[in-house]
Amino acid sequence: MTGPVVVVGDVLLDRDVEGVVNRLCPDSPGPVLDETAHVERPGGAGLAALFAAAQTGEVALVTALADDAAGARLSGLLTAAGVQVYALPLAGATPEKIRLRARGRVLLRHDRGGASGTPGEPGEAVLRLIADASAVLVSDYGRGVARQPALRAALAATAAPVVWDPHPRGPAAVPGVHLATPNEAEVRELADCPPGPSRLATAARGAQGLRQRWRAGAVAVTLGADGALLCHADATPLVVPAPGSAEGDTCGAGDRFAATASLALARGALVSEAVQLAVAEASAYVAAGGVAGLSVPAGDPSPTSWGTGGERIGVAAAGAVVAATRAAGGTVVATGGCFDLLHAGHVATLQAARRLGDCLVVCLNSDTSVTGLKGPDRPVVPQGDRGRLLAALNCVDAVMIFDEATPHAVLSWLRPDVWVKGGDYATGAGDEPVLPEAELLRRWGGHTVVVPYLPGRSTTDLIAAARAAGVDRLRPAASSGPADNGRRDRGKPSRHPGAVERQPTEGAR
Repeated sequence: MTGPVVVVGDVLLDRDVEGVVNRLCPDSPGPVLDETAHVERPGGAGLAALFAAAQTGEVALVTALADDAAGARLSGLLTAAGVQVYALPLAGATPEKIRLRARGRVLLRHDRGGASGTPGEPGEAVLRLIADASAVLVSDYGRGVARQPALRAALAATAAPVVWDPHPRGPAAVPGVHLATPNEAEVRELADCPPGPSRLATAARGAQGLRQRWRAGAVAVTLGADGALLCHADATPLVVPAPGSAEGDTCGAGDRFAATASLALARGALVSEAVQLAVAEASAYVAAGGVAGLSVPAGDPSPTSWGTGGERIGVAAAGAVVAATRAAGGTVVATGGCFDLLHAGHVATLQAARRLGDCLVVCLNSDTSVTGLKGPDRPVVPQGDRGRLLAALNCVDAVMIFDEATPHAVLSWLRPDVWVKGGDYATGAGDEPVLPEAELLRRWGGHTVVVPYLPGRSTTDLIAAARAAGVDRLRPAASSGPADNGRRDRGKPSRHPGAVERQPTEGAR
């Protein structure tokens, strides 16, 4: 494989709630579930991407995320699992699927998110990603990503093998895919074929009909515990039996099958070899307990822990600000840092950042993150107080607190047009981007810029001076002109005079 394995499709936030049932509701004959545990994980195309990432080095996911808590949570989970998230804007809500379970059995499934939203246009980075992929898996869950015209054109044009995992509510596969992987129910609905004399005859008839209609190289119909049936140009189908019988939760087995087949094709396997390997992997997955046995990196804690404590702090606040700014055609600006002992240098940087657009979201390192970066005696000021101080500034529209060493998961969800850092970065000697976030911003056509610090302002120096001298008043090491008094500049100049642009891309929104 040379390029990454790319998964394209709709992602959902899956939540399994485990509990016990010992009584019925007093006002209805419904069971009462006492929750004992719960787990969250990416679903849909996100689950397929997790499976692929667990088996190979580089996996990218092209999907659509809304400006809501579920979208933020998904970004954190996927990034923690090593998946590169290329998120398109999504109108509406990120879909959620909640399963209420007792003793390993599903009592009820609760879906949230409403009708499918419309994904936004992919940028040049997404189109190049698909063109350079070693294999592409389209994991369609019928919510619109697979219908996106520019994505479909890129999928039809790529030289990489394409595996299409269809959905009855989704579109037809683009012509020329290497392999389509419907299950029995899906192939009957998609091919609209009458029942045959046997189960295998019905599956084969539907698969050949789909293959011809979609001009696909092959169609593999998954048959649950009985394996799969592969139809290709040869009139005789290939039956691939499961290596052993396994009963259990089959949720995600189709995603495991499609992801395994995609990885095998990326390595140069024949379609028949890829299907045999996929059957073996999907069977082993079910035998191991399905999603209940799946190890998912925790990522960030629950979405509410990405900064709470005020009306301008947290996922809801940041999502609302960003959504409103985008709806008005404005520019979203973000910056980040520890902001321990907030001082005039910080304020000057934040004010300069705010002037670059129409809203400013601050990505704030949590106490855990600061300790990991700065050492066990930092931070001096806890994250709750740091967040409230930042949110009180007129130049800050929202604050998000994150636990990771880098803000990559938060940025993948926010997708700011401009990312700002303060400091004396190099400004012209080399061609490589100085800011580590520059490559990330390219995924959606964003820019990275730096703005200079006020000289002589340093949190580390202030803390050291306070601890060494115990003085009542700390003076900056050097003096400069008076800082802005904190009033927000509501104008919209295109560039701040002190900003240095880093690696501009195809144009920010």
